[in-house]
Amino acid sequence: MTSTASSRPATGIAPERFKQVFRRHPAGVVVVTVDCGRGPAGFTATSLTSLSLTPPLVSFGISATASCWPHVARAAGAVVNFLAAEQEDVARRFATSGIDRFGAPTRWHRLPQGEPVLDEVTGWLRVRPVQIVPAGDHRIVVARVEESWLDDGGRPLLFHDGTYHPVPSA
Repeated sequence: MTSTASSRPATGIAPERFKQVFRRHPAGVVVVTVDCGRGPAGFTATSLTSLSLTPPLVSFGISATASCWPHVARAAGAVVNFLAAEQEDVARRFATSGIDRFGAPTRWHRLPQGEPVLDEVTGWLRVRPVQIVPAGDHRIVVARVEESWLDDGGRPLLFHDGTYHPVPSA
């Protein structure tokens, strides 16, 4: 049943229903990595959006209570790592709190500018945050794309209905 504006509660839908609806929306999986001088930090996200072609801008959301948020808030740069179909373990690791996400078996290196980047991804964007927008219990980071790399043969990882899925080969 579809609710109408007049029958909807003023406060919106329940959090569980909100999650249920978006679990049905397939999304690409990225890991955002940063280092604000305290060592590498990162988190899994499905909220990456391209915002503008000129200038090249993207956005991603992060919970204001996430352990990685203080690092993201202070970082001068970040890397958006597009996960490959075979990297479900990486997505799960960077979505888990209380662990060393960059410890073994994570394979990574630093770009010349110092940002951490994951190995074996299908591509990455080196970005510079230009605006942080409070949005409910999250923050939306708007970032300018400074550099990119792409593996033309890589297959991406998707998240749909609560599970990870590789995009099949063409």
